[in-house]
Amino acid sequence: MGPFRRLLAALLTPAVLAACQTPAPPAPPAPTVAAAGAAEAQPARGPFVAAANPLAAEAGMAVLRRGGSAVDAAVAVQAVLGLVEPQSSGLGGGAFMMVYDAQTGAVEAYDGRETAPAAATPDLFQENGRALPFRDAVLSGRSTGAPGVVAMLAMAQGEHGRLAWRDLFGDARALADDGFLVSPRLAGMIASSSAQVPEAGAADVIRYFTRPDGERYRAGDRLRNPDYAATLDRIAAEGPSAFYQGEIARDIAAKTREAPRPGALTAEDIAAYRPLKREAVCRPYRLYVVCTPPPPSSGVSILQMLAMAERTPDLAGGPESPEAWVAFGRLQRLMYADRDRYIGDADFVGVPLAGLLAEDYVAARAALVSQIDGPVEAGRPTGSGPVGADRTREPAGTSHFVIVDAEGNAVSMTTTVESVFGSGRMTHGFFLNNQLTDFSFSPTEADGAPAANAVAAGKRPRSSMSPLLILDRQGRLVGALGSPGGSSILAYNLKALIGVLDWGLTMQEAIDLPNLVVRGDTIGADTAGFDAATREALAAAGMPLRPNASETSGLHGAIWRDGSWDGGADRRREGVALTAP
Repeated sequence: MGPFRRLLAALLTPAVLAACQTPAPPAPPAPTVAAAGAAEAQPARGPFVAAANPLAAEAGMAVLRRGGSAVDAAVAVQAVLGLVEPQSSGLGGGAFMMVYDAQTGAVEAYDGRETAPAAATPDLFQENGRALPFRDAVLSGRSTGAPGVVAMLAMAQGEHGRLAWRDLFGDARALADDGFLVSPRLAGMIASSSAQVPEAGAADVIRYFTRPDGERYRAGDRLRNPDYAATLDRIAAEGPSAFYQGEIARDIAAKTREAPRPGALTAEDIAAYRPLKREAVCRPYRLYVVCTPPPPSSGVSILQMLAMAERTPDLAGGPESPEAWVAFGRLQRLMYADRDRYIGDADFVGVPLAGLLAEDYVAARAALVSQIDGPVEAGRPTGSGPVGADRTREPAGTSHFVIVDAEGNAVSMTTTVESVFGSGRMTHGFFLNNQLTDFSFSPTEADGAPAANAVAAGKRPRSSMSPLLILDRQGRLVGALGSPGGSSILAYNLKALIGVLDWGLTMQEAIDLPNLVVRGDTIGADTAGFDAATREALAAAGMPLRPNASETSGLHGAIWRDGSWDGGADRRREGVALTAP
């Protein structure tokens, strides 16, 4: 028995399962899933791809058809997304990836989060003793961390790939050289009021998205990016060293040193970047086991809320129940309060991961659900230190995709450049991230307590990205899920998880459910999606609905049901879910 199987066996002891499943009511009947424990259940295999742009999904499927692995396909998907959806992710950004190995049953978490430069200090986004306006920080050279996604993909592909690295970039390269049709969503971003787009914003964005006739690119226009094609050629031929050493690294650093507010990122910082393979955090939920990356990902917060959800009977009412939605919102307030205070880069600050998931702590927090009518304070889990309240903002600019190959290996990956078009600075055909604005702008709270997510040299900013894998009790893959959305990612993922695993919905039905995000006194929702009774119940419980002002969801996922993948793609974006004919 391998290490992961031993860990899973420990998690699934009768005592642990009983603790995780009482005193919650039984889940409503759901369609047959491998997690029902039937020994004869067919292993979950692909090919399956769900991604935020059809061109990217097709590129991933083409790799799978050639016999490539799920990780091989992930390289192709990311390469295309960085071209056709540059407002969300790209070579200049970072990512978290969850990988399921069908042969061993192992679940691995890859951390490609960006890192702060060696010269970074806690007052990176302070001037004259005050925090910079957020827009000014995003557009500054200070906002870019050493990119991580290329190195992370190379690490994972070296361990799980079946095809040659050099053969994974062909579709993206052809689209960059020949041109691709601008999608309606990209056109909307080009024409938006984002800080990176207006004339007062980032010059590189304006230059790239302006046609020869002086007009902005519109939906249906063909956009070419020969610089991106050349970059892919170099990465394909030379591997990640082409990106992290030499001309590309020097030009990334030089771009961050341009005005306004030059940054301190150096070519040496980029060359020193290392992706990490971390131990996944997995916990039982009902008949399942949900796995997510550890901090600096916020996935542990999803696991905490699921544990509280099992102790919240009102959730059993289902999607038509006002009481269920009230409980869902109240649980979010508890989860976000703890997340915002305690989650950071565990290599730099003490994160009370075990305490947040401890049975007695979860039970005590869940007991508060019926009493909540407004924002709540963070709890005090075992192992928590004197950290201050969080002041981090998390804007739009992220994507998620799911891949399963013919052998049953799977990838769930969330990838980002942070804001729309990142920092708005471009080199070699791709935009740079503004990921360092995911740090707290203030290193301390008013009472002097340190912020867990304060800036430090070499530190990775806290992330809401939380790609998920779902297993059955025997450790077999039965699902994968994730979403973009800034801090709302947690609420989006949880809505879909509860919809599928508790309410018996199809994946598409769960994704289509209206979004509800309740973080402290910030409340956002797809207001038109809720009936009058639910709106009234939420308002009476201190959650009056307002239109969602955060990045919208882009959920992509699948659940293995009745011998096939039940997949879904968020209709709020342009994604598709593809299976082989």
